[in-house]
Amino acid sequence: MTYIALLRAVNVAGHNRIRMDALRDMLAGLGLGEPRTLLQSGNAVFNTRARKPGHLERLLGEAARETLGVTTEFFVRTGPEWKEMIRKNPFAAAAKRDPARLIVYCLRGAPAGDRVSDLVGSITGPEVVKLAGRAAYVVYPEGAGRSRLTTGLIEKKLGTICTGRNWNTVLKLDELARG
Repeated sequence: MTYIALLRAVNVAGHNRIRMDALRDMLAGLGLGEPRTLLQSGNAVFNTRARKPGHLERLLGEAARETLGVTTEFFVRTGPEWKEMIRKNPFAAAAKRDPARLIVYCLRGAPAGDRVSDLVGSITGPEVVKLAGRAAYVVYPEGAGRSRLTTGLIEKKLGTICTGRNWNTVLKLDELARG
């Protein structure tokens, strides 16, 4: 089974620095097959016998602390879950028009409906958000950098932690998982 792992808040502004070759070595040391990484923002693809993503998230988090000296969260999805996340993208036109301004947030857990309403009600700018299971899709028409719809606000309103990747990265990870 192929898995995709996203690391939360690594290599951002010099904090939680992880070299991708060290991450690949850590994955291989855990017996995970064909570890590959994408970009420096903490994206990995690997193969292993079927395991629950939650188990892998805990295993990888512990290994990162012990092996790499970094405390971070991992968000793991199976290859089929990743494909389903791509298929469920409610913003196909935005993805084609400006894929860098469509961010997909992988959530630790699926939020309750009232939490989603809280998030939608807190948006003060032009951003648009839709959720599907453990994924939040956000279009940032003016870019995410200046938006008030931050990861921290999303986590607070939804009551779960998350990490986001732009649509370009989502598709590149899919290619890496298939390759």
